[in-house]
Amino acid sequence: MNVLSVSKTYENKKVVDDVSIDIPKGKITSLIGPNGAGKSTVLSMMSRLLSSDTGSIMIEGREVEAWDSQELSKKLAILRQSNHLTVRLTVRELVSFGRFPYSKGRLKKKDWQKVDQAIDYMELEDIQDQFIDQLSGGQKQRAFIAMVIAQDTEYILLDEPLNNLDMKHSVQIMKVLRRLVDELGKTVIVVIHDINFASVYSDYIVALKDGKVRNQGPAEDMICRECLSDVYDMDIPVQNINQNKICVYFA
Repeated sequence: MNVLSVSKTYENKKVVDDVSIDIPKGKITSLIGPNGAGKSTVLSMMSRLLSSDTGSIMIEGREVEAWDSQELSKKLAILRQSNHLTVRLTVRELVSFGRFPYSKGRLKKKDWQKVDQAIDYMELEDIQDQFIDQLSGGQKQRAFIAMVIAQDTEYILLDEPLNNLDMKHSVQIMKVLRRLVDELGKTVIVVIHDINFASVYSDYIVALKDGKVRNQGPAEDMICRECLSDVYDMDIPVQNINQNKICVYFA
C-alpha cells in the first residue's frame, strides 16, 4: 500500500498535509503522534471511509477509489475508534459479520471455521454466547477485533485498538496482531498512542505531527530521543530493557 501526497481539509483547516507513506507488506506499521496529528484521518483515507482532497492511495497498483467495494472488503478491513450497535447481538453473531463479504449472510462451514478461529485468537470462547451490550468495554473491543480477524483480509487497519483495555488485554491484542503478521502474513496498520507498545510490537513507525509526516522508518530507528522530541515536544529518554527500547516519559 502506498500513500502518495495525500491531503485533507476540514473547515479551512488542513488536518492532513501532503502525507506520503510506503506501507511495508507483511509487517506491523504504527502511526504515532500527538492528538490532532492526523493519524485517524490518514487511516480513514487508506480504507476509503474518507476521500482525500488531493493525492492518491494505491493498493497493489490500483487506486483505492477504483476498487469494487466487494473486492476491497475482501482485501482490507478497518476497525474504527467508536463502534455502535443498534441491534442486539451475541459475540459469536458479531464476529460472524466479518464473513459478510464472502457469505452475504449465508455462512457455510468454512465461514464458521473462520469465526471460530477468530474467537479462539481473541480468547472469547467463554463469552461467545453473551450479548455485546452485557460486556465490559474491553470485552466489546476484543469482540470487534475478532470480527475484523474473521474477515480474513490481507490488510488490517485498526484505529486505537487498545482503547478501554487494561494492560493484560492490551498485551494480548498486540501479541495477536504480531501472530497475524508472523504466522498468516497479514499487513497491519495501527494508530496507537502508547509509544512503548509501538516500540515493542511494530516493524515500522510513521510519526505524524500537525498533519505532516515528521519521520518514518524501522521501529528501532524511530524510537530515539531526537525523533520523539521532535514529535512530542518533550524530552523522552530511551532505555534498553530485555532487548526492547522503552521510552521513559513519566518523569
